[in-house]
Amino acid sequence: MKKTRIVRSILALSVAFATVLTGCSGTSQSQPASTGSNSGQATGSPAPSTPAASGGGTLIIARLSDANNLDPHFSTQINSMAVVQHKMYEGLVMMDRNSEYKPLLATEWKQKDDVTWEFTLRDGVTFHDGTAFDAEAVKKTINRILDKNQPTPKANMFGMIKEVKVIDPKKVEIILHYPFAGLLSVLASAEGGIISPKAIEQYGKDLAKHPVGTGPFVFESWTPGQEIVIVKNENYWGTKPKVDKVVFKTVPEDTTRVAMVETGEAHVAEQLPVTELERVQNSANMSLGRFESFAVDHIGMNVKMKPFDDVRVRQAIAHAIDKEAIIQGVYNNVGKVAISSLGPKVIGYSPNIKTPEYDLNKAKQLLTEAGYGNGLKATVYLNDNKARINVAEVLQSQLKGIGIDLQIQVMEFGAYLELAAKGEAQMFISGWGNATGDGDYNQYNLFHSTSAGVPGNHSFYSNPKVDALIEAARKEKDPEKRKQIYAEAQQIEMDEVPLLPYRSSENLAAIAKNVQGVYISPSGYIEVSDVTIQ
Repeated sequence: MKKTRIVRSILALSVAFATVLTGCSGTSQSQPASTGSNSGQATGSPAPSTPAASGGGTLIIARLSDANNLDPHFSTQINSMAVVQHKMYEGLVMMDRNSEYKPLLATEWKQKDDVTWEFTLRDGVTFHDGTAFDAEAVKKTINRILDKNQPTPKANMFGMIKEVKVIDPKKVEIILHYPFAGLLSVLASAEGGIISPKAIEQYGKDLAKHPVGTGPFVFESWTPGQEIVIVKNENYWGTKPKVDKVVFKTVPEDTTRVAMVETGEAHVAEQLPVTELERVQNSANMSLGRFESFAVDHIGMNVKMKPFDDVRVRQAIAHAIDKEAIIQGVYNNVGKVAISSLGPKVIGYSPNIKTPEYDLNKAKQLLTEAGYGNGLKATVYLNDNKARINVAEVLQSQLKGIGIDLQIQVMEFGAYLELAAKGEAQMFISGWGNATGDGDYNQYNLFHSTSAGVPGNHSFYSNPKVDALIEAARKEKDPEKRKQIYAEAQQIEMDEVPLLPYRSSENLAAIAKNVQGVYISPSGYIEVSDVTIQ
């Protein structure tokens, strides 16, 4: 849900949107309880400052990749969204650590009818450029996303919105084309950040370099490929951050990022590979941060290409894959075996999905029934991610046990996405983050027939019943009924296996032991407002 690695991708969002993903594709969090209704996360740099425990100082974060831009309406990767979400930009609502919606720029909301939502806006909020936050700012921001004359990559994500109506300066109505139960999840996403109307007029698409929101941090500078600097917003309407400044440093080398934390050149190293876990755990200067993730890794099969147009072949492969062995051998037990394309914290996840058991005899029987008793040849495509390459090698070995000769094709991330979106990947190893925390983000993009190709359905799966269930879940206001609809859809998807989810991911970080309060949201966005440096 987008960069050099899918797992960084929420977000097109794609990580697929990443497309991908953002998506990946492609969230996080403290406010009072909501009165609203949901009816309906370089070597040679100077050592960071070390202030007293009371706060202050500069927090230095070493990251794998730089942002591609800082405009939430045009960015398509997690590394960008992580810099802006809940730092420079804020939305009307936010999702807390329990996947519940809380007030942010809106103090309360209600669903007036199936397609009309009313939001009461927070008083006394100003943008970083001094412009007042009001209903007109909300309208201008959402209209910018949906502008048909200058389309944004997020237009589809907000496509359910028909009109934003200003009732008065502190009250706004959002009117939908059709009932959409996941509206709050969209508004709470990084893409839902409200932008200064003055900055929209002043910068246009140059907002990618000049973010102006209402958040607790203000943009200071960006040196592409090197670092992004944000500073405390002294005029912030809410609780001010505890640190004075945050520096996001781009450090592509995994070992270098970790070394920077170990030597005191950085406080946090993000996107930590499993190969560095032991080093971090054995260090006197670092602690390991492990945070739940919305992301799920999967093995996909293009149902439009032989032999994967036969469901029995797909089921055979599902029975031949030992997920536990992959989690242990490749990921060093980071993450859990997945039973659904939805991560356990995503709204709509069901723990009751029945998945194909590891059973080589059953796999061989299914291949024989499909006419491939003597085996077959296939090619699996993936991007140049170390863990995914290792998964491909394990997959190659496991499938050999049922007579499948699997060839491995590793590609640069952008080239891989293009190939998969065109429907030219016979099999693929990928993943899907989630920018909103709502099941619709996965279900619609990965399985709805209209999402085939670029939006994320790289298996080109099409099932009218699944389409109908996904559409019904979008409209269902009762949360429990909505979960039941998603459970039915997930079970059909698992039975027909266009995708075989194998791992529910985790977000990992190396954190200096003198730093407290670091949190990485399930969407993969680091949260820094509560961080203190001892």
